[in-house]
Order: sequence, then structure tokens, then C-alpha cells
Amino acid sequence: MKIILTHEVSGLGTAGDVVDVKDGYARNYLVPRGFAIRWTKGGEKDVEQIRRGRKIREIATIEQANEVKGQLEGVKVKLAVRAGEAGRLFGSVTPADIASAVKAAGGPDVDKRRVEIGSPIKTLGAHQVSVRLHAEVTAKVGVEVVAA
Repeated sequence: MKIILTHEVSGLGTAGDVVDVKDGYARNYLVPRGFAIRWTKGGEKDVEQIRRGRKIREIATIEQANEVKGQLEGVKVKLAVRAGEAGRLFGSVTPADIASAVKAAGGPDVDKRRVEIGSPIKTLGAHQVSVRLHAEVTAKVGVEVVAA
């Protein structure tokens, strides 16, 4: 099935790309989550609009990405969440929580879709997350999760 990506999907492509995937993957995962729309001749016009929006948000050069990486890695991020007595969280920390905590700590704006959490953060303490800034540049950000 041919689809148009509306968001970046790891291993598949970036927003505005027209890709061919298996029917079930598109029907059950990509389209319901809003990562893609079905390809049509009319939808082909949307591709240019999606690409323009991507260019505005995207970090254009590796130099810019390295500059933002330096800013991110120098920021001390503390995230206050509700936790039980044993240090387990009520829920888990989301990429949106991390993006807003980075901004609150004085760091640069980070798109929540670029924050990658290796395994779900469900305990208090120090954790590492990755932020994909460019195709070749990834920043490691230390997040201190504390009880609220």
C-alpha cells in the first residue's frame, strides 16, 4: 500500500515521503496513529505542504545540530512527578514531559517526536534519553526524575 508520511517514522522515512508498506502495517499502525495518510492523486498535493512544514521545524545543517547538541548536553533537567513510597511512578514519563522539562530548565525547544526513550521511565532517579536532532546527530540528555 502506498502512503504519505505525516510524521517521521524511524526506519521508514520523514514527513512528506511517499513510501510503500505492507497493508496491515499501514492500516493497523501508521494511519490510526496519525503517522501517515493513504496516498491518492489528490493527496499528492498535500506532500508539498507537509515538506514545507518540515523544513520550517527541521535543523538544516550539522553545524546547527551540533550547536543544539552542546546546549542540550549542558542542561540539568529535573522532572518532578508523582510517585509511590517504593519510588515507582504513577504512570510513566513521556517524551512530551521531557521536552517541556528541557524547555523549563532553560534548554532549547525540543520537538517531542524527536525524543527517544529506550525503555519506559517508571522509577525515580537518573535516566538517559536520546534526542535526534539531525540524521547524523543525536544528543544524550540526562533526566533526573524526582518525587513531587
